[in-house]
Amino acid sequence: MSIKTLSTREVYRNPWLRVREDEIERDSGKRGIYGVIEKDPCAAIIAIENGHIYLVEQFRYTVQERCLELPQGGWEDAEVDPEEMARGELREETGLRAENMEYLGWFWIAYGFARQKQHVFVATGLTQGACEPDAEEHDLKVHRVPLMEFEAMMRDGRIRDGCTLGAWGIYLLRQGTGTTE
Repeated sequence: MSIKTLSTREVYRNPWLRVREDEIERDSGKRGIYGVIEKDPCAAIIAIENGHIYLVEQFRYTVQERCLELPQGGWEDAEVDPEEMARGELREETGLRAENMEYLGWFWIAYGFARQKQHVFVATGLTQGACEPDAEEHDLKVHRVPLMEFEAMMRDGRIRDGCTLGAWGIYLLRQGTGTTE
């Protein structure tokens, strides 16, 4: 099954995202509209040290609550090197510098309505420096959490961020701790 794009038009743009509306035709001949949000790639960083993981807590305007999540973000640049972006986001949000940055892969964040890739990295060999938050991160708090507590936070719903959950799933599978049948 495929969907043919008949026309497309940009309906909104700002420095962080673009919204387009596509007129489409399905294989059945039925026509419809797709609204698509396009964002440049971003990165999530699993910063691990001595059985602990670093999380950030910040106010997320779209859901009107403070949320716990992995350090993550993007740079409004489709051509940025993913590792450079991950190192920069880690430094901005936590002040941490990583000696080692291992690439685990990437996933689409919410491909039902958005087109944005998130790269996932594990950062180790950490040293603390000063945070360099951007304007949206003015209230950001950094938490160093034991791994067992982190997993409990995901199980009991204290962490509901899909990117954090997805990144941790990739990490577990790469570590060989996922289950197979």
